[in-house]
Amino acid sequence: MRSTRTHTIGRHLVDGGLIDLRLTVQEQAAGPGGHETDGFASRQVVQGGTLLAVVGAYGPNWLRTLAEISGRLESPHVRCHVDGGADGIGDHEVLVRWATSEELTARKAAAARRQAPLVAALKQQERTARAAEERQALEDAGQDSLF
Repeated sequence: MRSTRTHTIGRHLVDGGLIDLRLTVQEQAAGPGGHETDGFASRQVVQGGTLLAVVGAYGPNWLRTLAEISGRLESPHVRCHVDGGADGIGDHEVLVRWATSEELTARKAAAARRQAPLVAALKQQERTARAAEERQALEDAGQDSLF
């Protein structure tokens, strides 16, 4: 496993529009409530000899922020794995590490399966439009189709 540093993860989240609250470890232990602004805070942990990041959501709407954190970090261009059920973290926190190539391949395949009906519908629509354009071009040229 590759080391995952909090400043790298924090940069990805800030680039995604989230606010880094820069809370201390003691403030993070107090829980997600008590903060006026929705945002995140991160800290380093060592698990299995590898340096990983724990990112927590804070503020009045911390559940939405937690969903945004997970969505942003698991996006194809960030390539992280987010684990919300890891030992030693709170309900408002996720453990973050770099995704393996197998995980990324599985994500890509799952996305392709989800998008397959839409892709098929778009291709059918393009074929129908192309056939209508060709039929119209023949009619404009004075060659009516037999059917």
